[in-house]
Formats: sequence, C-alpha cells, structure tokens
Amino acid sequence: MKPMIQKPTISVMTFCGMLFAGAAFAQSAPPKYSANVPPEITTPDTVQTRIGTLRFKDGAPDPETVQKVYDQLDFGRGIEAFLQGIPADSVYAVCEGIDKAGVKRNHDFGITEDLMDARSLFLTPNSTVVYVFTCIDLKDGPMVVQVPPKVLGPVDDAYFRWVTDIGLTGPDQGKGGKYLFVPPGYGGSVSSDGYFVAKSRTNLNLIFFRAFVENGDIPAAVRSVKANARLYPLSAAANPPASTFLNTSGLQFNTIGANTFHFYEELDAVIQNEPADFVEPETVGLFAAIGIKKGKPFAPDARMRAILTDAVAVGNATARAIDWASRDPRSKVYPDRQWTNGFIGGSYQFLDGAERMLDARTLFFYYATGITPAMADAKPGSGSAYAGAFRDSKDRYFDGSKTYKVTLPNPIPINNFWSFVVYDNQTRSMLETDQKTAGLDSNSKSLKANADGSYTVWFGPKAPAGQEGNWVQTWPGKGWNILLRLYGPLEPWFDKTWKPGDIELVE
Repeated sequence: MKPMIQKPTISVMTFCGMLFAGAAFAQSAPPKYSANVPPEITTPDTVQTRIGTLRFKDGAPDPETVQKVYDQLDFGRGIEAFLQGIPADSVYAVCEGIDKAGVKRNHDFGITEDLMDARSLFLTPNSTVVYVFTCIDLKDGPMVVQVPPKVLGPVDDAYFRWVTDIGLTGPDQGKGGKYLFVPPGYGGSVSSDGYFVAKSRTNLNLIFFRAFVENGDIPAAVRSVKANARLYPLSAAANPPASTFLNTSGLQFNTIGANTFHFYEELDAVIQNEPADFVEPETVGLFAAIGIKKGKPFAPDARMRAILTDAVAVGNATARAIDWASRDPRSKVYPDRQWTNGFIGGSYQFLDGAERMLDARTLFFYYATGITPAMADAKPGSGSAYAGAFRDSKDRYFDGSKTYKVTLPNPIPINNFWSFVVYDNQTRSMLETDQKTAGLDSNSKSLKANADGSYTVWFGPKAPAGQEGNWVQTWPGKGWNILLRLYGPLEPWFDKTWKPGDIELVE
C-alpha cells in the first residue's frame, strides 16, 4: 500500500513564497537609510598577517582570531614593558646588588678603596677612579647625605630620572655639603637652612659619585671620603649616627638586571615599593596590562608566563640590536668612524622637542648606569665626554682572540685625563681577564707617547713587544666593546676638529 503524501495547503505555499520573495528583496534592494561605505573602513572575511590568517564573519572575529590577537597584544606589551622598564629595573638591580654585598640602604656607603675590577658586576664602570655609592629609601621620611669635597656624581630616582648632581657639578660646587632628600608627597616641614634640598618623585634613590685621585694618591681620596661623607635620617640630625664604609674592591656581586622572566619580578618589586604614579599613566597602564600592578600580586598563569618568557627574550634582543647595531644615524659621533654616542640628541631626558626618543633611551640604559645633564651635555673644560665602539674600522665585531690598535692624535683635548675601559658583550661590565683594570688611562706612569705626541693603545690577548704599558688585555672566545672617556673635554672635541682613530685589526 502506497504511503499517502499530503500536499501543501495554499496557505503554507503562500507563506514560503513570501519568504523567498523577502529574501530576494533583501539581497537586491539596499536599505532605505544606506551609506556610501568606503572599502578601507571594512574588514574582509579573511586577512593574511604576520601572526597568521585572521577570519571574520561580517566584521566579527572568530574565536581563533580573538585568541591570536590577544596573544599578540600581550606579547607586544611584554616586549614594550621590558624596554620601558629597563631604567627602573636597573636602579633596583644596583640597590639590591650592593645591599647583598653588605651596603645597607639608608646606612652604609660602598667605596672602591682599591678601585674596581671585573669581579664586581656593574654596567660600564670606570676602573681608574674611586667610586662611592649608596641607596636611600625615603618611605620613612627625609634623609640627609653629607657629601665630601672634590667629588662628582648624580642622584637618580627609581626610574633613573635625574634628581640632582652632587659635587663639582652640583649646588655645592665641589666644596662638599649636606643634601636633604625629601620623599614624594611629604607633608612635613622642611628647612633649607644648611641643606641643599632635593625633592624626589620616588622612594628609592641611587647615589654614586667619583672621588678623583690626585697625583696617584688613592688612599688620600679614600680618607677624604671617609672623613666627610655621612648618611642619616633627618630625624637624627641633632645627633647623627656614624656611617659605615664597606670596601667593595674585589668583592664578587652583581648589580645588573635580569634578561629572563625574572626581569618582570624585579619590575614588580619596584612597582610595589613606589607611589602608584611614580611613572606616567601610560607607563603605569602598560605594566598593569601584563599583570604588574601596585597592591596586586604578580601571578601570571601558564599562558601569560610563556608569553612573557618569549617577550623578554625578544625585548633583550631588541635592546642589544639598538646598542650593537643602531639604525639611528645620530648614534655615530663621526660619519666616517665607528665611534658611537650614548646620548643621542644631547638630552639627558632623551627628548627631541616634544618627542621622547624611545630607542635612544633604551640605547643608554641597557648599556650604562647613571644619568645627569653634566654627562649628556658636557661643556668645554668641565664634565666628561664619552665615545663607545662595538666594531672595528671594517665594521666587524671585536674578537677577543685577535689584536687591535687605536691612535689618539695629539693634542688630546682634555683638561683632566682620558681613559679606555673594555667591557664584556654579555654583561656590559668590565671584561674578565688577568689584567685588573680592564683598561688604562693617561695618568698611568707606564703609558708611552709616540714621537709626535699621539698615543697608540693596543687591545689583544697578549701585549705586542715593547707595548706593555699601552696594552689592554682581551680574552679569546669573548666579544668585547669599549668606552673612551675624556674628563674635562675641550672645544676640539665638541666641534669635532679632533677625531680619535678607528680601532683597527692588526692583520
């Protein structure tokens, strides 16, 4: 028996016809209120990008696209947080490092009584001057720092912003004196009688200065510091406690920030110690976007931890590319030489008009420690000037197993002295060799001038015969870079009528 097939009723057929007619109408007739939509404001259903194919349904991203863009957003912010966070992490690492070495903040001074050597890890230190350093934390109130005469150095806050100079370029003008450091938002009364008052935007501040050695008498420079430097809370000004001095020469300790995931943990420690607004709102927001927020635990989940681990690796590579292979033509001191400039634009704030030069700031803070207008914009006859080199005259990185030389033409434009120090490419600290200073300076009694008054300095694993006093040791298997320092640079440095030679490979 055949099954019965019921024919559609007229009303059902009519309804279906209306649907088909409506669909046809919707496809063929534009809306009554329609715009002339330019194609550049629409999103195609598929878009090919460096993070893969992105898919949309009439502009709405599908789940896979949403995941890709959030991964990329977190990754990019992680890289930028590394680059933006380098100044803060650098101050934190210095203060943590010297604290672990025994230089307690708000109490002690570290001093390199026997100068510095490669056993202590600092970013690009000078091995030929006596360094004095300490950290102060203003959370408990103002601090007094008494400065010795005849020193030179800056005070920088927790984001490596300049607070004041002390010594020769500071308000005491090299005569010594008492500095009063006032914390952010301090509501108490502060008298300027007998003090140079400095207000900081942050609780943590890094203080370091050079005690210059005269006539080779290092002990005299050390005695002057110990006799005149003091550190104590303002509340104890009526009866200041004695300060402790720790000789850090030869000690093995680290003051350099991490290039691993631990970087973000160090940055979080900074955020927790400082006022919420110690950096600009956009930077606060950047750090918060990856989970680093004041008053909140930094506890990224497995996904975010993996992303940040990749981000810090790329951020580190970015900073190294900016230093070792800058694409900014202003990084060259001379267009025909390899010497580089750590202060692009001559601004200690890394400003070019209204522009913050982000790569220029990274270039400096990844490589060096300390910021002051006196360093960035030295004046003829005072302050100091710097030129770095990462490559030889033929644009090749330096090889620790080979021998190089450089000549400084006569007369070298200085009021005081010049120096070379060689640094390890990995740590940016002094190169580890059998030579204590990892460099030399013009005060060295063994340094010999050429017949025309110029100086030739040699770099290599072994000294060329007869050049032992003009030689800086390098180490096979280690890449290195170098800083030339001029203390009290003169006009020929500034107008570039004097040029150091390039560092040449000795074939």
